[in-house]
Amino acid sequence: MLGLIGIVVPLLPTVPFLLLAAYLYAKSSERYHHWLMHHPWFGAILTNYNEGKGLPLNVRVYSALFLWATIGISILFLVESMIIKLIMLAVAIGVTVHLMMMKGK
Repeated sequence: MLGLIGIVVPLLPTVPFLLLAAYLYAKSSERYHHWLMHHPWFGAILTNYNEGKGLPLNVRVYSALFLWATIGISILFLVESMIIKLIMLAVAIGVTVHLMMMKGK
């Protein structure tokens, strides 16, 4: 559920929660693990990650654009504290660098 929320909430990561869910399902429920690994939205991401293939360039670019849009809106309209704005900006830069350095398939 946290992975789903992370799709629309800035700074809440989606993929780590999905990886954690896949790991825990692999240990506890073959049925749920199979469901998650074959899910239309998340299955390919998890499979590619497990196989070391990374993410396609278009997924990385769309992720970065969505990240910057949500962070930008938050910085401009929702957050008043300059320190929080700087932290959000630093996180956005770090995540963007990580995404762009990740290998693609």
